[in-house]
Amino acid sequence: MPELSESITAIRDGAKEERFTYLTILEYHIKTPGVLPTLDEVLQNADLTSEIGWDLVQMLIGVDGYETCLETVARLGNPREVIIKVMETLAVLAKPFDEDQDDDEPDKAHFGLKPSEVPGRLISLISVLAILQRRIKTKHPSRFLGPSLVSVLEAYQPTPEVTAAVINLVRSLSGRVRPPLPTRTSSINVANPDEHGDVSKNAPDPEAEQEAPKEESLKQRLLQSFTTCILQRYVNVHGMQWSRRLLEVYQPGRIIPGRMTAMQAFREDETLQKRDAVVGQLVALLGDLGIDDCSTAFVREVLCHPNDASPLPDLENFDSVDDIHLSQGGAACLIAYWIFSTDAFDADSPDPAMHLFPDHLDMLRLFLGTDPNNEITNNPGVADALLAIGLGLHHRGLISAKETEDNTYMAYHHFLTLIALFHPDIQIRNAATRFAGTLLHADPDDESRLDILQDLLENCQYASLKACAVQWLQEEIVLAQKESKSNIFSKPEVIEKLQYEVFPDAQSTVSLEKEDILQYWGENRMFILQVANFAYFLFNGRKDLVPAGMDAAVGQRFVEPLIAATTKLRKVDGLDEHEQMQLDVLGERLQGLNIR
Repeated sequence: MPELSESITAIRDGAKEERFTYLTILEYHIKTPGVLPTLDEVLQNADLTSEIGWDLVQMLIGVDGYETCLETVARLGNPREVIIKVMETLAVLAKPFDEDQDDDEPDKAHFGLKPSEVPGRLISLISVLAILQRRIKTKHPSRFLGPSLVSVLEAYQPTPEVTAAVINLVRSLSGRVRPPLPTRTSSINVANPDEHGDVSKNAPDPEAEQEAPKEESLKQRLLQSFTTCILQRYVNVHGMQWSRRLLEVYQPGRIIPGRMTAMQAFREDETLQKRDAVVGQLVALLGDLGIDDCSTAFVREVLCHPNDASPLPDLENFDSVDDIHLSQGGAACLIAYWIFSTDAFDADSPDPAMHLFPDHLDMLRLFLGTDPNNEITNNPGVADALLAIGLGLHHRGLISAKETEDNTYMAYHHFLTLIALFHPDIQIRNAATRFAGTLLHADPDDESRLDILQDLLENCQYASLKACAVQWLQEEIVLAQKESKSNIFSKPEVIEKLQYEVFPDAQSTVSLEKEDILQYWGENRMFILQVANFAYFLFNGRKDLVPAGMDAAVGQRFVEPLIAATTKLRKVDGLDEHEQMQLDVLGERLQGLNIR
């Protein structure tokens, strides 16, 4: 590597050379430590920077201390050329690193950067995009804005810092409406040269044109769509636990004393505070962009496109505002935040002009109707948002906008159970399970409630959900007795109808080898334990609901084989203390049944 004095002389004197020659000189000397201030002095020559600026973007991005020179290039280079190079650079940084690469190892394919250095470069590139976009004076600036936003989306890393840079970009391009929020512990500050730099240093666009009248509305719509995409991606990575926190607000009596709640954790943990702060800023930004009303029209707009219709192509290919649509997942997160902030923080957020039926059911169908496992797994934040919306609507009594159709509750309940099954966060799974139980009991038609339970017990292959169905059945029976209701759950017919689903034939377990019976126990444990509890409740407490002769039949096909299986399981090696305890409880329950 050349000496600093040699590099300083070469960079100063070489500016007089032909441009291609000078770029070759720069490529050789630019990595000399301490030389960039000299380069920045040379780049104050607007004519020079206008000619070579776009070639410098990728040359600079891999060098420590590049920020000042990059800002100068953005202010004095040809904005139409430099913005293209910035987009190309973002595209390179968007490519994944080799999985086998060490985090501390520079990668030539990423300008010699380490993975840990990329977020800082993204922040800088996003920041100079604001300068470049505002410098471009063309008839259709949206034709530059759309592709720029796509480049940012494709390179976006959902860290609080990169997201703060994105927020600064959108505010700069839209014109700041609200004053900056007061600094607090959870605030995220990143460099914002467009706002804090010297605008007077910006060179004029050499090809300036008069802007077309419709451009302002196109720009606003592009920024709306872009920001909803960012909101969805951020929420999908950073669990907001809206549904869990709403349940703590709605049902404070179920909070276990002494255990930290999610609401408390988000108040006290700085990382969680930042999550709330970033999402709050994105929502405020959307409000500044004109999305501040959860009207019927807004809800319908969310539902009017298929779920696989990505907004990204619309940001590059459009003729009118109607061609650009919002991220549906981002819009769902926005509605969830409005509901959550109102109920958890008493915020003055828009009221949802929607009901569980048909609006929210249509929303669940849109997101979960085709491939629920994949959708919930890949979009856990959106799934949490959908659940939070349902909880909020139910809490408000916004059940139905019109007479519900047959089996509407069953369809809605089905989608809740999908979230309870497939969501990667156990707390969201638990929230979905609780809401599913609440919704089931809220169905005004007892026959419909029975149909839902029967469908789960007959057709569901997941033991955890079948266990929930048995628990909900018991709750329905208890509720009917408590409220002195004369319905299907207060009569023996309910047990008659469900007996073979609740107490299936287990006689085949008698002949199973140890390994097979261990597998059977692992797959069915939750269901078996819940059924044992229900059997104790039924045969030892509500014998009036047991049809004549059923107790002996259940004993023969279900209880006796499982008692034998339990005895065999206790002798299997490898069971932990908790599993042994569960087997002890199961054996006691089964042997204590009043079925003889």
